[in-house]
Amino acid sequence: MDDLDPLFARLARSAFRSRFRLNAREEAYLAQRGLDTILAHASDFIGQRLAPALPLNDGKQTPMRGHPVFVAQHATATCCRSCLSKWHGIAAGQKLSDEEQNYVAMVIQRWLSHRRP
Repeated sequence: MDDLDPLFARLARSAFRSRFRLNAREEAYLAQRGLDTILAHASDFIGQRLAPALPLNDGKQTPMRGHPVFVAQHATATCCRSCLSKWHGIAAGQKLSDEEQNYVAMVIQRWLSHRRP
């Protein structure tokens, strides 16, 4: 889980995943609040929307826009349990462990830190 380079190389080859960019409003929100605050939001979103074994509205629980974390989740395939299973090998149907939640946050952090405008 520590070496994210292979994952990001695979994501870069996906036409769908690689098209995500923060819009001007999301960029401004990130700049105004700072990365630490945005990552705290990410931890909250992960815990509420992704960590349960059977999340409410799974597959549709993450909006496409409106917050830098939402965009990052779609760009990194950490938006729903089926994407977590397909792209990250994290099985659906069981609660995410603390380690898995930290991994998802680390993936989101990397994308936010290395995004292209």
